[in-house]
This record gives sequence, structure tokens and C-alpha cells, in this order.
Amino acid sequence: MLYFLLLFSALGAFWLLLSGHWHNQLLLALGAASALLAAWVGVRMERRDTGAYSLGMLLRLPRYLAWLVAAIVRANIDVVNRIWYPDTHPIHPVAGRLPSSQGTDLGKTIYANSITLTPGTVAIEIGDDDVFVHALTREGFDELAAGEMDRRVTWAEGGRR
Repeated sequence: MLYFLLLFSALGAFWLLLSGHWHNQLLLALGAASALLAAWVGVRMERRDTGAYSLGMLLRLPRYLAWLVAAIVRANIDVVNRIWYPDTHPIHPVAGRLPSSQGTDLGKTIYANSITLTPGTVAIEIGDDDVFVHALTREGFDELAAGEMDRRVTWAEGGRR
């Protein structure tokens, strides 16, 4: 029930923030109804993995997201350089499996989505303890293979760092 209330509150606040309709009662009621429906569907979808979510993870997530945004900016700059200056910054695609140390399906999903959000890399397949990744360059693949993103996602989900 607590998860439902937190999800409903977060979705309602997000809807209100994005819509800007503070004074129209009909739109407020429809927004509340849509947040209620989305929270209900979300709770029903996540019944089998309720241990994946915690208040600690919610508190650690902003720090991880700040790091991820910085990684996305750095990767964007690298990809732009490879597009504008192909002679000095060549593209050599690489694909391979990278280990993942996350203990929950949510952690693995966050890790794979983080890889895909970072320009120049795409998570293709998630295994039990690895992720199949395609990267535009060997450097990008090696940076992921170094494991910094994996360690940070594991820390954000509540594991070791």
C-alpha cells in the first residue's frame, strides 16, 4: 500500500508540474484519475518483485542520475567529434558481453537503459549476469568494461560500490 501511495503521489505531482493546470477542476480530477490508474497498473505489474524498491534506493538515485547526465554529455561530445572529424576520430564498432552485478531485475533494467541512453552504446540483450552491448568504438566499449557504470548502478540499487 505504501508503494501505491508513493507512486500515486509522484505521478500526480509530476502530472501537475508538467500540465500547469492548477485552477481547472475538471483537468485536476482527470489528472488525479490518470495518476490513480497508472499507479494501480504499476502496482499490479510489480507484484512479483516488490523487494526491488526501497526508500534508500530512491534517495541514492538522484546522485546516480547526476553522474549519468555527465556521462551522457561526455559521450555526446565524443560522438559529435566522430561525426565531424572522422579522420582523427574513426568509428570502429565493437560488440560483446559485459558482466552485470545487479541483484534485481530493476537494477539490471536501469543498467541496460543507462548503457542505451549513453550515445554510442546500445544494450542489445540482458542475461542473468551479463549484458550484450554494441558500441561505436573500442574506447566506448572498454569504458563500459571498466565497470564504473555497473558499480554505480549496483550502489544505487543498494548493493556494494
